[in-house]
Amino acid sequence: MFMTHNMKQLLGIAILLSLAFGCKETAAGDGDEGDMIGGLTAIQKHRAEQLISLFENGTIEIQYAYAEELGDGRGITAGRAGFTTATGDVLLVVQRYTERKADNPLAVYLPELERLNDAESGDTGNLDGFVGAWKEAAGDADFLAVQDEVVDELYFFPSAEYADEAGLTTALARAELYDAIIQHGEGDDPDGFPALMERTVEKADGTPVDGVDEKEWLRVFLSVRKNDLTHAYDEETREVWAESAGRCDVFTAIVESDNWDLDGPIEVLTAGYEAVIP
Repeated sequence: MFMTHNMKQLLGIAILLSLAFGCKETAAGDGDEGDMIGGLTAIQKHRAEQLISLFENGTIEIQYAYAEELGDGRGITAGRAGFTTATGDVLLVVQRYTERKADNPLAVYLPELERLNDAESGDTGNLDGFVGAWKEAAGDADFLAVQDEVVDELYFFPSAEYADEAGLTTALARAELYDAIIQHGEGDDPDGFPALMERTVEKADGTPVDGVDEKEWLRVFLSVRKNDLTHAYDEETREVWAESAGRCDVFTAIVESDNWDLDGPIEVLTAGYEAVIP
């Protein structure tokens, strides 16, 4: 159902190499400071990640130490982007961290994380103490850096590639794809990010590359994604995801405010989320 960690790693590295040295143009608005990477300036990317953190952890402060079992069939969810023990990204984070520091509180869990990844299993029966170990590791700057690298490889750069292929140029559209790929994953299941893209293309009769207006295309994507969150195909995630459908409402509110460059401050007062992103 989900892409294995090895496949994700190879894809992330390939995209990292292809995109890291591109996109040197600047955008409009107060996000025009510095070179662009993945189609966003550093400021725009940071605002997008603050929005994602608000959705994932209820705060715009990036939560590297977060870890808990949500009961959504994906085992333990942890870290700044909601990595999970069932889908391979927690394993990749712990592997990378252990390569840098063999003596760390999470290394002991590697055999079990490998088993869970191979089985795509949300079982947590052999993960006693994992939440505490993750929180302990979050006191180490190297562990935080590893989380940043894995997020870029598995989610930010892949979302940027999808945006490039679709012809999406606005910071807001790219931020929405970034949020969606983190939550939905890149698996081939009907709740996965690729399936959302396919349904949007069908409903919108194409993409901006085909001449579809980008703003209208994004509205369609948000509608498709919200429908999936409120009616998820996966029964195990259905209840939890329905509670998160407000993510789409927040982005829709930003669309209605015409803030396509993600200029700050962004005031979020929508669907149970409240914050001001400077």
